[in-house]
Amino acid sequence: MAINSPPPAPATAAAETPPLPLAPTAFPAGYVEMGYVFAAAGALLFSTKAVVIKLAYAETIDAETLLALRMALALPFYIAIGGLSIRDRRRKNEPLPPLREVLGAGAVGMLGYWFASYTDFLGLEYISAQFERLILFTYPLFVVIFGAMFFRQPIRLRAVAAIGISYIGLATIFGEKVTTFGSDAAIGAGFVLAAAVSFAFYQLLAKNLIATIGPRLFTCIAMSGAAVGAFVQFFLTHPAAALIVSPTLYAYALFIAIGATVLPSFFLNAALHRISAQANATIGTLSPVMTIILAVLILGEHLTLVDIAGTALVLAGVGWFTLADQAARKRSASA
Repeated sequence: MAINSPPPAPATAAAETPPLPLAPTAFPAGYVEMGYVFAAAGALLFSTKAVVIKLAYAETIDAETLLALRMALALPFYIAIGGLSIRDRRRKNEPLPPLREVLGAGAVGMLGYWFASYTDFLGLEYISAQFERLILFTYPLFVVIFGAMFFRQPIRLRAVAAIGISYIGLATIFGEKVTTFGSDAAIGAGFVLAAAVSFAFYQLLAKNLIATIGPRLFTCIAMSGAAVGAFVQFFLTHPAAALIVSPTLYAYALFIAIGATVLPSFFLNAALHRISAQANATIGTLSPVMTIILAVLILGEHLTLVDIAGTALVLAGVGWFTLADQAARKRSASA
């Protein structure tokens, strides 16, 4: 989630008390534009996670074991990249982040990449990949709402409009899919909804930490914190021998670890360093569209005219908001 599902949202704060400032307006050429590219790349990579998890479940494995394998295979990359980041700071005589910020990044990582991932994994035991992704990507709406409620962030009308367009599309698809699930649908939907709420808070809480620690080192600390949470949970509930699985499951876990965790988590946090949380979260609605396509091609799920209509609305909302957010930043920079 990480959410998983990478980790590929809200507006600037009120002028008098800006708890979540945006990145500076004096950017190198293409700096902000790359934020949109990183957000889209993270969303697309994250979209593969649900499909691969469903393939892994077909081989018989539970959520705790799969999550522990995912983090065990991903952790060496974060340790190595984090070590390089620390080395680079020392060579430049730049100070390392204080312990308080390191612990904060670890805690935020546990929220966004352990708890959110675990509840997402649990939800996928009950519902389809398409349904999971539709529910999970209600998180941009939660980012906007919680940003206004707890972080004094005004809600931009264009963000509300763009998210509204996207969610009309998601609701269109959801309305057709919900009738295909049995009594487990409510349980699975509840778990995934918890993941969406957790990931929304992660996006809001991570913004300042990324600005002070830097996206690369923050990602390594946050994912290491998430790995600790996954390992503690696994060893409290399973024997160590449960980590011995089939080669096919190792392959699935490796793909989830690298393609759907390591790469998109760096893309997501690099995007958060360049664009607003609302922009990042809204672009993230591309992920359910890609998941639907992959679920049809790989899992054999059906694609209907309603799916196509909903997908078009999602893309319209994402595209419109991206262009509007870029235009607003350019006006702000030239003011």
